Amino acid sequence: MRVAITNLGKIVSGKWDDPFRVGDTIVTDNGLISYVGSAGAADVAGADVVIDAVGMVAMPGLIDSHVHVTFGDYTPRQKTVGFLESYVHGGVTTAISASEVHVPGRPKDPEGVKALAVAAFKCFEHYRPGGMRVHAGALILEPGLTKQDLKEVRSKGVWLVKAGFGAFETPYGYADQIAWAKELGMITLVHTGGASIPGSSGIWGDHLLHLRPHVSFHVNGGPVAVPDKDFPRLVSESDIALQICTAGNLRTTLLVANLLVEANAFERLLIGTDTPTGSGIMPLGMLYTISHLSSLTTIPVELAIAAATGNNAAVYRLNSGIIDKGRDADIVLIDAAEGGSQADALSALRNGDIPAVGAVLAGGVPQFVGRSRNTPPTTRRARVTHSSVTQLFP
Repeated sequence: MRVAITNLGKIVSGKWDDPFRVGDTIVTDNGLISYVGSAGAADVAGADVVIDAVGMVAMPGLIDSHVHVTFGDYTPRQKTVGFLESYVHGGVTTAISASEVHVPGRPKDPEGVKALAVAAFKCFEHYRPGGMRVHAGALILEPGLTKQDLKEVRSKGVWLVKAGFGAFETPYGYADQIAWAKELGMITLVHTGGASIPGSSGIWGDHLLHLRPHVSFHVNGGPVAVPDKDFPRLVSESDIALQICTAGNLRTTLLVANLLVEANAFERLLIGTDTPTGSGIMPLGMLYTISHLSSLTTIPVELAIAAATGNNAAVYRLNSGIIDKGRDADIVLIDAAEGGSQADALSALRNGDIPAVGAVLAGGVPQFVGRSRNTPPTTRRARVTHSSVTQLFP
C-alpha cells in the first residue's frame, strides 16, 4: 500500500539532536517511509490513499518501552481485553515487553521461563493488535539458567532478557547472566527501585553499576523510586539508559530528566508506561509523560517526543521511532484538542495538555483517520481525500 500524508503543519522527526523535518508531506510504500519533504499533486499521484492533515503535526508512532503483555490482547492483571488496540488510539504503535511476569502460574524453573519467553515471542511474531507491533518474550532470569540456555532461546528469536524477578539471594547474582546475554546480542533490562510483586527485591544504584544492563527500568518508581542520591552516579558513572514511566513518581521523573539534560546525555532518557499493572490500563500514558516533561521542565516538546520514540528505537535497535526515508511507516497525527486554549499540538503539550490524536498509521496502514476514541476531537479534521483500496479504517 502506498499512502501520502499531505498538508502537514510540522513534522517532528523523533531524533533528539535533529528534531524536525522540513516539508509538508510524508509518503509511505509497503510499510516503509519513502519520502519526507515538500510535494505537489504530481508527487503524490499513484498513492492508494491520500490523507489531508489540514495543518496538523506529524510525529513517529510512540514506542511504549514498558508493557507487561501476556498472550494476545489480554491482561489477566486487570482482566481487560483489547488494551493494546486501545493504546493505538493513544498514538502507541510499538509495545516492548517488560517480561510476561503477570502470566498466571508463571513458571520459575529454567525450562519453564525459556518456554514462556519463546511462546510469548511467537504469539506476537505475526499478530498485530490494532496494527501495533509488539516485541514480546522477555526471558525472566532465574538461578540455574546457563549460557547455553540463553543461546537456545536466542536461536528461536528471543532477544530481550529481564532481571529483577528471579530467586537470586541478592541482585548481584544476575551479573553472569546479563554478561552472557550481552555477548549474545540480547538487550538486557533490569527492574529498578523497590519490590513490585511478591518474590522480587529492591534494586538500587550500587546493583545497577555492578550489573551494567542496557536499560534500568522505571528509575522513577515501579512503584518505588531509586533514592535521589543514586541518580547522579547512574548518570555520570554509567551509560545505562534510564527509563521513566507514567506509573511512577513524577518528582523523580523531572529530576532524572534534568540530570540527563545537564550531562548532555538526553539520548539515555526513555519513556514507558509500566502498564498494565496495579496502576491499571493507560492508553494515554505516553502522552501524559510527554506533557509532564514539556510543561514542568525546560525540555522542548520535540525532545520529550524523542524520548518516547527515537531514543527508545536507538536503545532497542528498532527501525521505527524516527520519520526518515527507509524507516518503518508508523506515523501519528496530533493537534490541539478542540476547545482548548492552544492553537497547535506542540503548544498544547507545552501547556501541559494532552493533544488530540487525529490519525494513526502503523506499518504503513491507516488504523483510523479522523478521531481517536481516547482523546477529545482535534481542532482540525484530518480526512481521506482519495482511496483506491477497500477502506478497512474509519
